[in-house]
Amino acid sequence: MGVFTGDYICKLDAKGRLVLPARLKASLPESPSNELYLRKGLENCLVLRTHLEAKKEYSLLANLDATDERVRDFQRAYFRREVIVEMDSAGRILIPKNLLLYAKLEDSASVIGIGTRIEIWNTESLDAREEAALGNYAAMYSEFMGKNG
Repeated sequence: MGVFTGDYICKLDAKGRLVLPARLKASLPESPSNELYLRKGLENCLVLRTHLEAKKEYSLLANLDATDERVRDFQRAYFRREVIVEMDSAGRILIPKNLLLYAKLEDSASVIGIGTRIEIWNTESLDAREEAALGNYAAMYSEFMGKNG
């Protein structure tokens, strides 16, 4: 599996289908199925992951103590925010209506590769988020990547 990188503006059709950019599709691992995992992100975006990446988190969730009420509440909240979508032969995924509304997606979306995942954003929301969060990108780069970065 390759690394997902880049920032793309993609059109959504009237049915809520999004064509994944060719470079992102090329980074998907070979798989007998075209299933991907789409979930609500933490910042009003959508997160698209491969089966392998979703399975890593599912393993963590399976090891939590299900007799703990907070664990059950978290698991319930976690799984109801994720759906399995299938990429069709044209490279499109159908985004369910509730997820389109959550991310405020209408005619187009910003699709960005973030290493092991893909985020799908309302472009205006992404721009506002980035402006607020990355006031000084150079300082953040130094903090998170170290002086050798």
